[in-house]
Amino acid sequence: MKQNGFESFVNQRIWIIGASSGIGEACARALSNAGARVAISARRKERLTALENSVQGITLVVPADITDTAQINTAYQTIVEQWGGVDLLLFVSGVYTPLRADNFDFELARQTVDANLLGPMRAVACVLPDMLKNHSGHIAIVGSVAGYSGLPKALAYGPSKAGIINFCETLYYDLLPEGVSVHMISPGFVATEATAQNDFEMPALITAEEAATEILAGISAGKFDIHFPKRFSGFLKFLRILPYPLYFWFVRRFVKI
Repeated sequence: MKQNGFESFVNQRIWIIGASSGIGEACARALSNAGARVAISARRKERLTALENSVQGITLVVPADITDTAQINTAYQTIVEQWGGVDLLLFVSGVYTPLRADNFDFELARQTVDANLLGPMRAVACVLPDMLKNHSGHIAIVGSVAGYSGLPKALAYGPSKAGIINFCETLYYDLLPEGVSVHMISPGFVATEATAQNDFEMPALITAEEAATEILAGISAGKFDIHFPKRFSGFLKFLRILPYPLYFWFVRRFVKI
């Protein structure tokens, strides 16, 4: 059965990186229901196999570590051999470790940036030559509203997601005249294994399935800036245009972390 509103994904070749849990898994299920051909990647092969066995439409399992360039290249070449290419790269994978100045760990920060910023760059580097050659395709990267401006406990995560915003903006500028679409995805708090680490109340928390619906609807509509839930992401967008004294006052006053 096709999922209402997502007819544009029927028979599309879609590569989801980070599909072993959370938002990526929810997107894989939704896209399969919408009639897409779905290839899934992540480090945890057993999770991918379980997902493949439970969902019709997932036709390729290509395990890969996003921090390993050779593995990402091999995964893409496997997809090219089977399908001839991809119509949509959906990059969802990432890592999150709460980090503040009083417990700053450079190695954790390096790992975070490698996964959250260099990981998408590795994947984009794989698909971009073929998309440019064909003057078609979609690149969708999941960042975070934490990239809008500095927030507590995001001393490494926030900068990595801020880099994603800049990367997507520049990609959009370069690729628009080439016929390749770019989608920058900025979720708020989503109930996943990563956010389960948080020891504070997460405002406007949504499910992974709700996040997947927002993402696919935004891509279907051709949006560049896909952010949700609006009541939270919109507020953070407002905060980032304030002068710094006001911004820091708001964060201290309303962000109870």
